[in-house]
Amino acid sequence: MIPEAKKPAVERALREAFGVTEFEDARRLTTGLSSALIFRIVVRERPYLLRVITRTDAMADPARQFACMKAGGEAGLAPKIWYTSAEDRISITDFVNAKPFPKAEALARMPATIRTLHALPAFPRTVNYLEAMDGFISRFQAAKTLPKSETADAFDLYAQARDVYPRNEADMTASHNDLKPENVLFDGEKVWLVDWEAGFLNDRYLDLSVVGNFVAANEAEEKIFLRGYFEAEPTEYQLARFYLMRQILHMSYAAVFLAFGAAGKPADASAKVRDYRDFHDRVWAGEITLDGSEAKIEYARVHLKQALEEMHAPRFEEAMRIVRDFHVNDRS
Repeated sequence: MIPEAKKPAVERALREAFGVTEFEDARRLTTGLSSALIFRIVVRERPYLLRVITRTDAMADPARQFACMKAGGEAGLAPKIWYTSAEDRISITDFVNAKPFPKAEALARMPATIRTLHALPAFPRTVNYLEAMDGFISRFQAAKTLPKSETADAFDLYAQARDVYPRNEADMTASHNDLKPENVLFDGEKVWLVDWEAGFLNDRYLDLSVVGNFVAANEAEEKIFLRGYFEAEPTEYQLARFYLMRQILHMSYAAVFLAFGAAGKPADASAKVRDYRDFHDRVWAGEITLDGSEAKIEYARVHLKQALEEMHAPRFEEAMRIVRDFHVNDRS
C-alpha cells in the first residue's frame, strides 16, 4: 500500500509524531484529483491522515504546502498538524470525520471561512493564475477536443472577460485555490479546509467563485454569499467582478478537466451533459465523484455549457461595463 521507497520515511514520521513505527490500520483514500498518496491511518486507536507527496514539480513544493497548511492550522482552518517533513514530502494531520454539509448551512458558513483564510499573512507567489489558465484555455482551443459546434463563440467571449478582468494587487490574498467539496470538510460543528497543495497568493475572487459555484445558485444567493464575506451589502462592482471570475473559472475548468479526461483525444460530443446545477448539487452531496475520465469530460462540458449560457446573458455585458467603467473612473 505504501511504496517501499517511502516506508522508512513513514516509519520516521510515526516515530517522531507518536513514538511508534507502525500503524494499526491503513486505508487509502482515492477521492479528488491530487497525485499525492493519501491514507487514513490508525495509531493507538485514533485516526489520522497521512499524506505522501509524489510529484516533484514546482506546484508540488512541500515547503510551500506545509507553510500554507500551518498558517491555516494556526487560524483554526486546517486540522491539527502532527508531523511534516519537506525533505521526505510527508505530513500527518488529524483525520476529520466528515458529515453532510447542507448547502444552506454552507452558504451561511463559508463566507466567514474564506474571509478568515484571506486574512492570513500573504502566501508565497507561484504562478499568475489568470495567465496560467489562459495558457490552458489556449491549448484547449488549439487541441479541438470538442467540435466547433459545441465551443461556438466561447473562446471569443472568454477573451472579452479576460481582457476586462482587473489585476489588482489589493485583491491578492492568501488563497487555497481548490475549495472543491473534497477539500471542504464539515464535522457537524466546524468547517475544515484540507489539501493545501494549491495554496498560493491569488485573486480573492477565485476562492469565492470556486465555492460560489456550489452554494450560490442564483443572484439572491450570490448577494447573501458576498454579504457574508465582505460583511456589508455587496456593491455592483463586487457582484460584477464575482460574475466575471466565475466565467473565467467555467472556461478554466472546461480546459483543465478535458485535458485530464480526454488526454488529447477528441471527446464524444454526443454524450449527454447533465444540468449544471443538478451536477454541482450532486458533487457537493458526494453523489458524483470526478475520478473517471468520463466524469471529468462531462464536468468539463457542464462548465462549457454554463459558460456559454451565462456569457450570452445580458448580465455578462453589464458586468463587463461595470468593471470597465469602475477602473476607468478609478484612473481618472
